[in-house]
Amino acid sequence: MPSRRLRPTDIVLGLLCMMYLITYVDRVNIATAADSIRRELRLSNTQLGFLQSAFGYPYLLCQIFGGWIGDRFGPRRTLFLCGLVWSAATIMTGLAGGLAALFICRLLVGVGEGATFPVATRAMQNWTAVGRRGFAQGLTHAFARLGNALTPPIVAWLITLIAWRGSFVALGCVSLVWVAVWFWYFRDNPGDHTSVSRAELDALPNRGVPEHRERPRVPWPALTRRIAPVTIVYFCYGWTLWLYLTWLPSYFLHEYQYDLRKSALFTSAVFFAGVVGDYLGGVVSDRILHRTGDLLRARRNVVMAGFLASFVCMLPVFLTHDLVLIILSLGAAFFFAEIVIGPMWSIPMDIAGKFSGTAAGMMNTGSALAAILSPIAFGFIIDATGNWQLPFAGSLGFLLLGALLAPTMHPERPFEAVRVESIRN
Repeated sequence: MPSRRLRPTDIVLGLLCMMYLITYVDRVNIATAADSIRRELRLSNTQLGFLQSAFGYPYLLCQIFGGWIGDRFGPRRTLFLCGLVWSAATIMTGLAGGLAALFICRLLVGVGEGATFPVATRAMQNWTAVGRRGFAQGLTHAFARLGNALTPPIVAWLITLIAWRGSFVALGCVSLVWVAVWFWYFRDNPGDHTSVSRAELDALPNRGVPEHRERPRVPWPALTRRIAPVTIVYFCYGWTLWLYLTWLPSYFLHEYQYDLRKSALFTSAVFFAGVVGDYLGGVVSDRILHRTGDLLRARRNVVMAGFLASFVCMLPVFLTHDLVLIILSLGAAFFFAEIVIGPMWSIPMDIAGKFSGTAAGMMNTGSALAAILSPIAFGFIIDATGNWQLPFAGSLGFLLLGALLAPTMHPERPFEAVRVESIRN
């Protein structure tokens, strides 16, 4: 039988998957190199946590603004410029001479990557059929977690070959390749792409034709109020995510006294569970939507179940010191936490439509704030108590809080419809 030809919609989704993978490699590579950096610069764990949080400050500030830029000027140019910034900053990280320079480089990585996910969501809004949004978000974020899983062994291997500085230079150069391919292939409007068939366009929102070509004006107060509950719930998820991303290699290194390579492999094992969780979360969410037509069941209920299951699976971290059980516990907790990703990132598209980039930026502000607070809190607790398990207690609290607050999100209420109704009343 003849093989199925890759369609432009498939290729665009593939490019976004690669972007998610690469951006996560470039944001979490410092976690694997952390011990080498700490020893070379003679840093405390608190200082190291502060350095690791540097990414989060501009990442937080750029979420909403970056999403707005993507809505206003289009994903093609926005992601091209973002890619240039994060690639150059990653290369410069390997050339930095001290703590201050490293901090500035990590700030620049946060600037470059701050808009990427909201703008990618805006790209999906035009290039993805409504019934495949959960799948697309789950798949792209699965590649992000694949980046998490691959980064520790890759960076550990690069460190043995070209030291930690050389590893950053090499990874930054890989990012530049993606930037060039993206700008060459992608078009903001599917109808402008010469390879898109009529059948593909008919399956896309508005049949591949943008709702309007003028730059939309964002109704900031109303949209902020509408997305605020989603932002808070996503902060609860982000706390656990950033604890894993920034400290897990150091946790295995110091709590179990393993060398860098073994710590990297254990970290990868945990992160691979997240790859599966991301993919399944999106697939399950879309399948529920197809069968029931109910966005509450497809989005909110999946999010609640993921939070509660992650909470239960993390409890053994405080009950045993057995390494196998710890890895299984952390892996299962991460798997269920990642279940929420597909439905969560679909919610801004379900709600905000043409403002989905801005709305996604508002939502991801919650995770960006957690990217600042979680690494600092972990490092401070370790320096204060010497207990490498105690910081996971914060994750338990936020996982439970996220489950309790999930009903405040309402993906079944489109923002435009609410605005029209309020105007008429």
